[in-house]
Parts: sequence; C-alpha cells; structure tokens
Amino acid sequence: MSNWEPNPKKRRLDNDSGIGNGILNTKERFRPTTARDWTISIAVPTSIITSCVTREQRTTAAGSIARALAIFSVDEVVIFDDSPLEQRPRNFDPEAYTGDTEPAHFLEHLLNYLETPPFMRKVLFPIHPNLRSQGLLPSLDMPHHPHKDEWLPYREGLALEAPPRSGKGTSVDIGMPETVTISEDIPPKTRVTLKMPDDPQGQPEPVNPAEPRTEGGYFWGYSVRKAKSLSDVFTSSAYEDGYDLSIGTSERGVPLSKAFPNRDQTATFNHMLIVFGGPRGLEYAAMNDPDLGQMGISGARTKELFDHWVNVLPNQGTRGIRTDESLLIALTGLRRLWDSS
Repeated sequence: MSNWEPNPKKRRLDNDSGIGNGILNTKERFRPTTARDWTISIAVPTSIITSCVTREQRTTAAGSIARALAIFSVDEVVIFDDSPLEQRPRNFDPEAYTGDTEPAHFLEHLLNYLETPPFMRKVLFPIHPNLRSQGLLPSLDMPHHPHKDEWLPYREGLALEAPPRSGKGTSVDIGMPETVTISEDIPPKTRVTLKMPDDPQGQPEPVNPAEPRTEGGYFWGYSVRKAKSLSDVFTSSAYEDGYDLSIGTSERGVPLSKAFPNRDQTATFNHMLIVFGGPRGLEYAAMNDPDLGQMGISGARTKELFDHWVNVLPNQGTRGIRTDESLLIALTGLRRLWDSS
C-alpha cells in the first residue's frame, strides 16, 4: 500500500499536470461499490511454503495467495510463523539477507511485489534472490494497476528525483506517458495516492491511501503484515480496536451452513479476520506458540481463539486441501457475510 499520507488540509497542485491525453474520456473498467470503512483480513502461516521443495513452487504458492486476495478484495494479509521455536531464524536482517529460504520474508517480499503497480516495481524492488522466478507470478490486474488507456478517479504514483518543469513541488510518475506535478516536496521513490480531477484541465490531489476504499468505493490493494506467532496475529493488529469478528478454519470445525445458517443475512463487523492453517492445521500453530502455551490453549482448545470455527469443505474428496485452495473455497463461501449483491 501507499507509504505517504497527506495532511488533512487541501492540496494545491501546479498546472503542469500532463494529464490532458484523452484518458479522461475513456470508459471505466472497474465500477465502484459502496464506500466502506470495514475491512477483510486473512492470516496464513509460513508452513504453506516450507513444504515446497523448489523456489518455483514457493513462488507459485505466493502467486496463488495474491490472486485470491485480489479476486475477493481482501484488504490485509498477515503472515504468521507456525514453525517450532528452535527452527525460527534469530536476529534476522531482511536488508542483509541474500537467500530465499526464510519463509516469512519470502512471502512478505513477493506479496508486496505483486500488490505494487507494475510500472513502479523496477524502482521499488531491486534485484533479489526471492524474485529469481518472478516470471511465474500472475498478473493481479487490480483497480490501482490500471492500463494507460483507462481512467479511474484515483491513481498510485511514484515520486521522481527529477524536478518538475515549474521548479516547484514534486514530479510523480503515475504510469502514464507524462508525469504529474504536485506541490508537496516528497522524497524520491516514495509511493503516493492521488485523486484525479474530472476536468482534463483540473489538478490531481494527494490523498490518504485509504480514501479510494473509504470514499470512492474501490478496492485499492492489500497491506502485508508479519506476525511472530498465531497469538501475535491478534495482539499486533494494525487496527486500534483489533478484529471484532474472527473465523478460524479447520477440518474439525462446523460446516459454514451451521456456523452461518441465515444465507440472506450479512454480518455486522468493522474488521473481519479469517485465519488459515498450514498442512498440520491451526492446532499446530497453537502448539508452537509459547504465549498460547502459557494460557493452556492448544489442540482442541485452539478454537477458543475465534468467534467461529468452521470447516469450509466437509466431505472433501482428498485427504487434505492446500491452503491456497482453502483460501478460494473459504472466501467463496464466506463472501456472503459482507457482500449482499
């Protein structure tokens, strides 16, 4: 997501906008829904890629997760470590890291890479071993990844080092043939969200990165957060009041039809969290969480962490379902809780 947020006061921009290229008259591909303050978060464990043998398999798994996030308009993904304590890296320094085997960093790196608009990836993501198989990654094609010949009321931009022609403010690359100029002095290589004018002669305005969702009704990508354990998913929430509706997925849970029997009723929440387990389930994550161990929560008591404990696909035809498959199945079944359409 965007790294720069404006002050609340109105922004005034130079006329050197470079947006009068006929783009404003093209048809929108994405249509906004109802503006919303509520959010959907999912949490996935690092074990979903530790069982992968090759870098290509890990890359493909990360890409499948990102596609699910994009398809279902998920606002946040949390990556939590469910490995035994003795197997976790200590004093890990992402800046000095040159390998591609640390699972939390690998997932965070690739999910952030995929969320970023393609035109700015080369600048924001230098060459790294994690990206050696980037050719296997899918296109997400989210609203903030627009084509050059389409217009949306918001754009993601990247602050440039070269000064604007007017000499004031900052030049911003928004993935169009010409850059725009804003009056703020923003450090180079900083990502910023802009609200575009309806009038071709108007001026774009820097806005809070959440505004496309909260005021425009657009899904505007997802944020990525790392958690050191399952309990840390809850205690380190990015939201001030945490998650007010939590759902844990398990083959030992109740079917969705019993957990949420009224198919025509949406749920009431501000921030929903859906947590997925790895090959050995959420019980394995709880077993390797020292904080939960002190609370006596492990095994069958893992379900006490959640408001709902569900089985997204009872009577499955295979012994196990991969987490990336479970994501698609669960989000398909649960979407009715927040989408009345």
